[in-house]
Amino acid sequence: QPHFVESGGGSVQPGGSLRLSCAASGFTTDYYAVAWFRQAPGKEREGVSCISSSSGSTDYADSVKGRFTISRDNAKNTVDLQMNSLKPEDAAVYYCAALSSCSMFGSSWYWSLGGYFGSWGQGTQVTVSS
Repeated sequence: QPHFVESGGGSVQPGGSLRLSCAASGFTTDYYAVAWFRQAPGKEREGVSCISSSSGSTDYADSVKGRFTISRDNAKNTVDLQMNSLKPEDAAVYYCAALSSCSMFGSSWYWSLGGYFGSWGQGTQVTVSS
């Protein structure tokens, strides 16, 4: 079953940085857009960032623009999310999922059940507090 394994979460103070990594298993990321999502307690899952399969073009939620950077390494089958200037409101469990394209990034009806492969990984916890 194709899936992702997320890692890199942790606890940081406001203003700190973390780098999350998403490793694909059972498939090759080359042909898919990959997006990061997050879900805070009591809130709905939301899209954070997406990177396309071909051009490597990126998309970001307004709340993280200028602070987060998504990148991919197809040779390693990984997609990373560099998070800088973290705020308490960034605290959440972060997940990644494959999409047919980043044009679907804003369509929660498409990715709510896990994107292209229809499943979510275990996620990685990010805590931001002083």
